[in-house]
Amino acid sequence: SHFALPAKPAAILSGSAKWDQAVPSLKDAIAKVEAALAQAGIKANGKPISVFNRTDDDGFQYEVMVPVEAVPNPRPAGLPDDLRFGATPSGKALRFTHKGPYEGIDQTYETVTAYLDAKGILVQDAFVEEYLTPLASPSDEALEVNIYALPK
Repeated sequence: SHFALPAKPAAILSGSAKWDQAVPSLKDAIAKVEAALAQAGIKANGKPISVFNRTDDDGFQYEVMVPVEAVPNPRPAGLPDDLRFGATPSGKALRFTHKGPYEGIDQTYETVTAYLDAKGILVQDAFVEEYLTPLASPSDEALEVNIYALPK
């Protein structure tokens, strides 16, 4: 379905991972951001997301984002150097939902890609995943993820 993504202020951590390490890598990055925010007394405000910026057969580059009520100014002391503040992706988006183990998300992406191809919709390279339930393990049956594709 078509969806308007609002830009939300967010704490952001960039990284890269191999595909077989996707869940532990993203889970650790989200936990690192959440712990840093909690320590600085900054309130998280929304579900964590991952933006997949570059992907290839080996792995991917990502930005993990945890929405916050406002970007703190000045920046609190003691935050990790690699943590920055910015905004979540925004604009028109198509929303798809993945339910079930993360290790099966490839099939959902194949469905998404087939849908976009059939409709002739060109999208940006960066897909956005929003974790409605915590990323626990690759085989967690209870996982729910919104996947957003951003038309060009």
